[in-house]
Amino acid sequence: MVSPSTWLRYIASKLEYSASLSYKTYNQGKITDREVFDTVWKNVFQGKLTFLHWNKGDEMAPTIGTQGGTLLVRKIPAADPMRVYVGDVVVLKDPTDSEKYLVRRLAAIEGYEMASTDAKDEPFVLEKDQCWVLADNENVKPKEAYDSRTFGPVTMADIVGRVIYCLRSAVDHGPVKNSNFSTRKDSPVLEVELDVDEMARNHKA
Repeated sequence: MVSPSTWLRYIASKLEYSASLSYKTYNQGKITDREVFDTVWKNVFQGKLTFLHWNKGDEMAPTIGTQGGTLLVRKIPAADPMRVYVGDVVVLKDPTDSEKYLVRRLAAIEGYEMASTDAKDEPFVLEKDQCWVLADNENVKPKEAYDSRTFGPVTMADIVGRVIYCLRSAVDHGPVKNSNFSTRKDSPVLEVELDVDEMARNHKA
């Protein structure tokens, strides 16, 4: 049973999400000044803060099984260094195909100096709104991992969510290890919206 304090934190998370989403929609010119308030409350009372995403491949093993996993993903309407953190497992648009999505771990954000393993390459600093994402599987060669070592920095705007739970099989599932800050922030969302039975029904393995 969810405690009252958890419900309060969850509602606060919904308000924050709704305000961010409404502000983003307003900046895109899709709603007027008068519609902002109504849109905020509409988003609070409708829909969830999470969605399910199927991921396959061994790039994120062991976090996600080599046979794939059904992921519970917290929506991020506008990713920035105050909403996603180094160490988080994120869902982002594929830099080479915006119709597809990747799951990778956020390894660095704007201001970080990046050094190459190739001595001929000069170090560089990630610019504003840029980030660096990596695969978890250390057994996969860099060229096969399909991460920032292959396609370079990506923009924070390409991040659409943070993975908070993974179901690898009906008997193998649990929370995903993210940054400590995100783990605390996501705990009420996980407690209220996690439905393992629903995840199992949607599992493709």
